[in-house]
Amino acid sequence: MEWYYILLIVWALILVLFLSGMPVAFAFITMNFIGIYIWMGGVAGFMTVVSSAFNMLNNYLLVPVPLFVLMGMILFHSGAGWLVIDALDQWIGRIPGRLSVLAVAAGTAFAVVSGVPMGTTAMLGTVMVPEMRRRGYSKIMSLGPVMGGGCLSMLVPPSAMAVILGGLAGVSIGKLLIAMFVPGFLLSGLYMIYIIFQAILHPDQAPKYMAERVSFRKKMISLRYILPLAGVVFLVTGIIFFGVATPTEAAATGSLASFILVATYRKFSWSALNKSIMGSTQVTVMVMIIIIGSVAFSQFLAYTGCTHALARYAGQLTLPPIFLIIAMQIVVFILGCFMDLISIAMITTPIFMPIINTLGIDPIWFLTMVMINLGAGLLTPPFGMVLFTMKGVAPKDVTMGDIIGSAIPYFIMNLIVIGLMLIFPSLVLWLPGLMK
Repeated sequence: MEWYYILLIVWALILVLFLSGMPVAFAFITMNFIGIYIWMGGVAGFMTVVSSAFNMLNNYLLVPVPLFVLMGMILFHSGAGWLVIDALDQWIGRIPGRLSVLAVAAGTAFAVVSGVPMGTTAMLGTVMVPEMRRRGYSKIMSLGPVMGGGCLSMLVPPSAMAVILGGLAGVSIGKLLIAMFVPGFLLSGLYMIYIIFQAILHPDQAPKYMAERVSFRKKMISLRYILPLAGVVFLVTGIIFFGVATPTEAAATGSLASFILVATYRKFSWSALNKSIMGSTQVTVMVMIIIIGSVAFSQFLAYTGCTHALARYAGQLTLPPIFLIIAMQIVVFILGCFMDLISIAMITTPIFMPIINTLGIDPIWFLTMVMINLGAGLLTPPFGMVLFTMKGVAPKDVTMGDIIGSAIPYFIMNLIVIGLMLIFPSLVLWLPGLMK
């Protein structure tokens, strides 16, 4: 059977399983079992896939995933992250759109301690949206910044999603983490600039109010909460950048530093520890199940010849590689409207990476764009997860239309950053190029 017929049958089967209501990870595993039995020799094919899945899960490169999750969980459940938010509040001052800017700054801060977009959106939405609405902020200026800040949790390093994507693609996880640094903070800065200009042009959407004046001395004292967190970030990304440690060692160091930081702030409790361990275990098990499905899918595509045929077909096209990259990003964007992030990575990585390698495209550059694209997918209807999270915590007078309309500017800014990365690859590749 020709490879394109096999691929068509596979996608039809996946669609049927999706429509049946089966979770994405189990739908892929079911499809893999059927495909492997038919095209890979039955039981012998199962043994090959099981062996490959075991080798993948036994790979130390995936160890940062539970460690990054644990690092964020302990800082979140202990409440230490809110101390940082209070400190940032004292430094923002009386700029236009002050509370909206604080929401983005808080999202950026939680990005380095949480890495869970839905969790960050829920926390900020519960606390900050009611306060902004009480101050007279419009829906677009109260809902949008919180959702944009929530998406940053996945994009600003250290990012567990970057580890998962790098592991699936077989690229340097350390370089991918460092590559996310400039685009992640560029996006955060773009959000803030947009908010300030929006508040200046439409002051009725973000009314000014007399914020408490904070003395310089009090601001300096608040640095005791900001600088230690910056130190934790350096222990993770800095030692990777300087070649002192691998991503696995850096993740372990960051987790240990997070526990020490929580204890220093006198926020440690057995309840927080229990919630952190349970939460980390649940997330890690989910990720590992999805990775098993991805490994099986990759092997199935390779065995049937679909992967090599797609790569060969792409290499023979007369189109410039940039158009193929844009087409792939469009595919990721469309899937982002309907599926969760890890499932998208599981579907696209085995298909895209052989093509990227055949065309000689830098995989770090390409995967960083995919990461920003996945962040945009959190904000796209009908199934953007951040949209649903905001709906769950927003005041009762907020409709789904309000939420989608508020998310559109931040989705567009994600696309702007992707465009800048296409035009200026050095935005992504400059820092990894300096790594030891």
